Amino acid sequence: MGGGVVRAMWERFELVHDLVYFAPEAHRAAEDLGMRGFWMGYFAFRAAPLGPVPASVVTSSFYVFHPDRVARAVPDAWRYADPADVLAARERAMDAAMTRVFGADTVGSAALAEAADLAWDAAQAADTAGRVLGAANQALPRPAQPHVRLWQAVTTLREHRGDGHIAVLVGQGLGPVEAMVLKCAAAESDEELLRQTRKWDLRAWRTAQAGLRDRGLLTDDGRLTPAGTAVRATVEAGTDAAAAAPWTALGPDATARLGGLLALLARTVRESGLIPDGNPVGLPAATEADEAEE
Repeated sequence: MGGGVVRAMWERFELVHDLVYFAPEAHRAAEDLGMRGFWMGYFAFRAAPLGPVPASVVTSSFYVFHPDRVARAVPDAWRYADPADVLAARERAMDAAMTRVFGADTVGSAALAEAADLAWDAAQAADTAGRVLGAANQALPRPAQPHVRLWQAVTTLREHRGDGHIAVLVGQGLGPVEAMVLKCAAAESDEELLRQTRKWDLRAWRTAQAGLRDRGLLTDDGRLTPAGTAVRATVEAGTDAAAAAPWTALGPDATARLGGLLALLARTVRESGLIPDGNPVGLPAATEADEAEE
């Protein structure tokens, strides 16, 4: 499966997955469990498939967050709610959020049920050896409601891709802060937003920039050098290649069909205004091809 197809699928399913971070239904569900603040809810909802793991495991598998940001939420979160209860609340929140954002007619449609089954098949075909978050999500039971099943499937695919991305970064000798600095230098995310939300201080950020300059990857004014551009291209191509197995297993026709169905949902999420300015996940704007397909 070509990298362009793999990347296009991510750009669509990522937006559906991201409802768990930005939809008010998710925030309320975390509050109802007793979670204290946005970040405790974020880490609990995302880490719950792993079980009641310590902060060190979450820090490692999420990769880009400062250990102090994680330690303020985990393991305290498991004292407020067992991971099984968190997973149940996550499903209820996604049921409510998707019904509101997409509309009852859409979530009850044959097209969405078809998308859910195609995405589930792709997610179950994902190769999860060495991919902790992908494997933990893949092992969860199949939700009965098609729209919740779709969300869980794209979440498995998203974490599978993220696990592969981290492996590529490690292979390129790019630590958490270096990886974010290069992402911002490539104009994929806002530097201040990414640094503050991941809780890295300015000194750590400047140290990473200096190290990347020493490697010849950044200019003195913080732009990518040709070598930096090449490393970014290598990371992205490697990430796409590592994420290809589900789509190869699904096949080109079914992948194209699912891509078209997801494009409609992705546009709805984009137009909802839920994704904040600064784009913390680094998604590009909708392409002309996406708009034409939608």
